Amino acid sequence: MNAGVIGGGSWGSAFALHLGRIGIPTRLWIREAEIFAAAVAERENMVFLPGFKFPAEVTFHHDLAESVGDADLIFIAVPSQFCRKVLMRLAPLLRPGQGVISLAKGLEKKTLYRVSEVMAEVFTSGVRPPLGVLSGPSFSKEVAEGFPAALVLASSEAGWARTVQSAVSGPALRIYTSRDVVGVETAGALKNVVAIAAGISDALGFGHNARAALITRGLAEIARVGAALGAKRETFFGLAGIGDLVLTCTGALSRNRSVGVELGRGRTLSAIIADMRMVAEGIATTLAARALSHREGVEMPITAEIYQILYHHKDPRRALADLMSRSLKDE
Repeated sequence: MNAGVIGGGSWGSAFALHLGRIGIPTRLWIREAEIFAAAVAERENMVFLPGFKFPAEVTFHHDLAESVGDADLIFIAVPSQFCRKVLMRLAPLLRPGQGVISLAKGLEKKTLYRVSEVMAEVFTSGVRPPLGVLSGPSFSKEVAEGFPAALVLASSEAGWARTVQSAVSGPALRIYTSRDVVGVETAGALKNVVAIAAGISDALGFGHNARAALITRGLAEIARVGAALGAKRETFFGLAGIGDLVLTCTGALSRNRSVGVELGRGRTLSAIIADMRMVAEGIATTLAARALSHREGVEMPITAEIYQILYHHKDPRRALADLMSRSLKDE
């Protein structure tokens, strides 16, 4: 089996590194010319995943067609807001027998689509490959280190998903399968919004109790939206749900939590973004999540306050105070 990984950021690079380590010939597509050239010369992504040399099974490519030509599995590892453009370039290159799996965690702002929905729409003509979504608690650096991790692969095509599960699992990465694509993707996208809230709370020194409350109530609003969209409730208590949410809200390697920390310290969103090379998906997803909550008629109070902080300069202390002073109710 051969693989192509589309996206030379930290997660795409780490996942390509994993595939190479378990013996899968993998072509990693890197968009930025200077990062591609450095990777070819040094066999390392010194911008997004410094300190890790790629095995010989991983090769680097700047041409998209070259990257996916002989791939049996194509993994999409670009930020969700850029997925449509990349997928439109990919569509005419697909051939029968290839499958496409999203590694992205976000919602498209304009359409509110999950990435698998964008893929299904883009791949309406020509080859229509089996589609999957791989999600769960997975900091790129720790996967690159070879530390143990577990993820969930969601697909409506159960047989194909089990084939991918068998091929991609390894000594350091265990893959489970699910048919709940809606739940897995919704959880993976919306947990980033809650992570921003957790970062703000930590920066303000509100302690562990507050963080635990945000995680718990954040999971509740994520599950409410998921249920409205047709997801299975149990998905939110698995790897893609509570597993990824806890990691992203507590881990120092979380980009979204780091955005929250900087906001809690008083920095503006524009200043934070200006200093970031990597994308924090929760910033754009907050817009989509707020619109989704209105469309579905689902209450999302944490998301609503993060939206006000990010886009209307609401004072973070005031936002968290407003969350605490909402009308009392049953859990």
